[in-house]
Amino acid sequence: MNRRQFLLGTALGFAHAELFAENPPAFAFPLQADSVRFAIIGDSGTGGSAQFEVARQMVKQRAALPFTFVLMLGDNIYGGHSPSDLKKKFDEPYRPLLSEQIKFYASLGNHDNPDERFYEPFNMGGKRFYNFRRGNAEFFALDSNYMDPTQLDWLKKQLSLSSARWKICYFHHPLYSDAHFHGPDTDLRKRLEPLFEENHVDVVFCGHEHVYERLKPQNGIQYFVLGNSGELRAHDLRPAAEMAKGFDTDRCFAMFEIAGDRMYFETISRVGEVVDSGVIEKSK
Repeated sequence: MNRRQFLLGTALGFAHAELFAENPPAFAFPLQADSVRFAIIGDSGTGGSAQFEVARQMVKQRAALPFTFVLMLGDNIYGGHSPSDLKKKFDEPYRPLLSEQIKFYASLGNHDNPDERFYEPFNMGGKRFYNFRRGNAEFFALDSNYMDPTQLDWLKKQLSLSSARWKICYFHHPLYSDAHFHGPDTDLRKRLEPLFEENHVDVVFCGHEHVYERLKPQNGIQYFVLGNSGELRAHDLRPAAEMAKGFDTDRCFAMFEIAGDRMYFETISRVGEVVDSGVIEKSK
C-alpha cells in the first residue's frame, strides 16, 4: 500500500488499514467478443460535483471495458423529482454515456419516488420489479422497499423459469453489510436468501450503505454493496470476517464482464484509483 493508504490505515487502526490493500497487478478484462459488459452505480442522484466526477470517470474507463449498460442500485434521485431535478441529477451527469446509447436499468431506493418507474431513461417499463436478459446472463431488478407476496411470487417464478447461465439480482437494501450506519437487512435476508439459494442466484448487487464492500461468498452467493456513486459516508465500514474488500473514503462505481463461466470486475474511485478487482468463478 502507498504512504497515503498507510497513514489513513494507521489513523483508523491497522485492522481497518487492510481495507485499502493493493490489488494484484495482473488483472485485466478478457474483452471476449460475446461477453456481457456492464457497470453499476448506487445512491448516485445528488446532482453534486462528486456525481459528475464519477460519471466522467465512467466515460474514461469505458476505454478499458466498453460496457453497454448500467445497473442502478437505488436512490437514483435525491430530494425533488421535478423535470429539472431529473435533468440535473441524471440527464446532465450521464449525458456523454446516454449519447453513446448506453442504457440505464434502475431499481428503486428509499429516497426514490415510485413514479420513477415511468421515467423512460430508467428502462423500468412502469414496473417496480422486472427482469431482462443479456447474453448468458439474466438480471432481476427488485423493489426492496416493499417486498410483498406478489413480488416474492413473481421472483420465485421468474428465477425458476430462467435458463440463463448467470442469474444476477439487484436492489437497494443489502442483505449483508459491515457498514455501521445501517447494517444488514436481516428481515429481507430471511425472505430473499432461500429463493436465491434454491434457484442458484450467482451475484447480488445492493446500495443503501454509502460505501463499497465486497463480501466473501455467503452460502455460495457473491454479494456486493455499492452505495457511494454520489453520496459518501466516510469511515463507516467496520472490518469483519465476512468482508473481502471495503472502501469508504471516496465515491466509486464498478465495471463487470461476464465471459463464459467467469465474471471479471473492477471497482474504480472518483479519481480513477482501482480499489478492487478480481474474477468470480461460476460454481453451480
